[in-house]
Amino acid sequence: MALRRGRPGAARDGVQFICAPSKPAQQPQPDTASVSAELILIVEDQPLNRKLVRDVLQARGYRTLESETGEEGVRLAREHRPALVLMDIQLPGISGIEALQQLRADDATRAIPVIAVTASAMQQNRQQILAAGFDAYQPKPIDVKAFLTTVRGILDQSGAPPPRTAGEGGG
Repeated sequence: MALRRGRPGAARDGVQFICAPSKPAQQPQPDTASVSAELILIVEDQPLNRKLVRDVLQARGYRTLESETGEEGVRLAREHRPALVLMDIQLPGISGIEALQQLRADDATRAIPVIAVTASAMQQNRQQILAAGFDAYQPKPIDVKAFLTTVRGILDQSGAPPPRTAGEGGG
């Protein structure tokens, strides 16, 4: 795996830089460019929540794309056609429910499964969210095991293959 040296977290020309270790690692790290995995769009306005979801998904081999607003989430879904969208409900601009309605109204995105990931944990809110057309509901703060089970279950229902880990071959 090629590492680019630079300040941790710094980006140049769209490339995220990481520091190379001073000693070779005991175990080779997977080359994420060669791991085939579903693309999951995360639509979440809170940076810490977005980072947690991204880190959990990427650790399991999924690729992620991120948006802070419902409008941008709809645009990214149309452009990239992710295997799954994780949608917060309370977003700046249009709500997650309005964004879902736009996705369902578009032939290009209507079949993309969408999971509501929200702090609205009251049973009545959950029923309203599911009635709005979300494929599943995940309360915040997330329980990592339950969250990953829900994500995999929805992807399996949609026919998406599980992500391959580095030891399973591929590209």
